[in-house]
Amino acid sequence: MVQLVEVEDEHFQERQPGPEEDDEDFTDTDSEISSDSRYDPADETLADRLHALRDMVPPTARGWLQHQYDRTTAAVRASLALAGRAAWAVSVTALLVGVPFSLAYGEDQQYAAMEQEQHMRELGGEVLGGGAAAGEDKAGMMSVGEVAGALGRAEARPAL
Repeated sequence: MVQLVEVEDEHFQERQPGPEEDDEDFTDTDSEISSDSRYDPADETLADRLHALRDMVPPTARGWLQHQYDRTTAAVRASLALAGRAAWAVSVTALLVGVPFSLAYGEDQQYAAMEQEQHMRELGGEVLGGGAAAGEDKAGMMSVGEVAGALGRAEARPAL
């Protein structure tokens, strides 16, 4: 079994040469925590407080934090730049392709509506006119009896 024995060095047991210090007559007159201090914590800003905390963080840790901060800000800037370029590309594409497409689509819808209206007029003319063989009077108009016959009614009745 192992036993530990403390060995004291004789060099550390002797007093060091130098002047004797007498702490009895020492007074701290330059203390910052005296009662007549002009320090007002309300005047201290957040930046002053953070600057005072700077010495609490070791220089290697401060360097690492600064490096991380720089990397993060560079990544955020790159992301925002990419998002801006993408938004610009989408908006320009929408203007150059979407606006002419929507105008052409609206015009096509208008042509389709006009064709449908023309078709309905032709059908209405055939139903009301009964075709060209039915009795048309001089002005190309049908009488009330002819219209009623074309619609399948035997007699015309006045609307009440």
